[in-house]
Amino acid sequence: MKNSLHLERESPVHRLSPEVKIVAVLLFTVVVVVTPREEFAAFAGYAVLVAIVAALARVPAGWLLKRATIELPFVLLAVVLPFAGHGEQVEWLGMSLSVEGLYGAWNIFAKGTLGVLASLLLAATTTTRDLIIGLDRLRCPDVITQIMTFMIRYLDVLADDARRMRIARLARGYDPRFLWQVKAFAVGIGALFLRSYERGERVYLAMLSRGYAGRMPATVSAPAPPREWLISSALPVASAGIAVAALVLA
Repeated sequence: MKNSLHLERESPVHRLSPEVKIVAVLLFTVVVVVTPREEFAAFAGYAVLVAIVAALARVPAGWLLKRATIELPFVLLAVVLPFAGHGEQVEWLGMSLSVEGLYGAWNIFAKGTLGVLASLLLAATTTTRDLIIGLDRLRCPDVITQIMTFMIRYLDVLADDARRMRIARLARGYDPRFLWQVKAFAVGIGALFLRSYERGERVYLAMLSRGYAGRMPATVSAPAPPREWLISSALPVASAGIAVAALVLA
């Protein structure tokens, strides 16, 4: 199973077991989310922690920033808030901005960016297969890990099907570009759905014939040693320390 976000590197972060990285990122994200939006220094500290992890993992800053653009829709929403908010207003460059809206925009931008960067670091240092293994070791429900496994396995197959259907449509001289030509696109989506459904049924029947009983075979691998749990705890512990310090010194 491919992971387009995974970076092949030799680093201490890459060598950690997947479950310890998943828990570390989850706890770090929780600390970031519960931090009051007014604690600007705390968010700066979190950004430093993310930069340190990225340096240890040998993940380039440009690679992270390029892929962090996935949050642009939320950033655009944040930009609107200072103009749409109510209550106390401040003047800036001749514009009247809502103080509450400014805080809301900062809250979305800061927490969203830190969460996206932490998730990208997890994906960059952990293969898709290892992520699923890590979730399985953390006792994630079987149905979720199985759905993730099949989704990742067949995502490229569906993309190839859609690409071939588009090429076939173009070969027949039909390239819908406008809203009133959406019928061809809708027909293509319907055909892709039916083809995917039929393939899924065939795969399921093939699995049953090979002894599938509702659970994938257990992965034989050693769980993370205590040393790795201790190392990975540095990120959430440090972030919690930053949050507490910011609240105390406020």
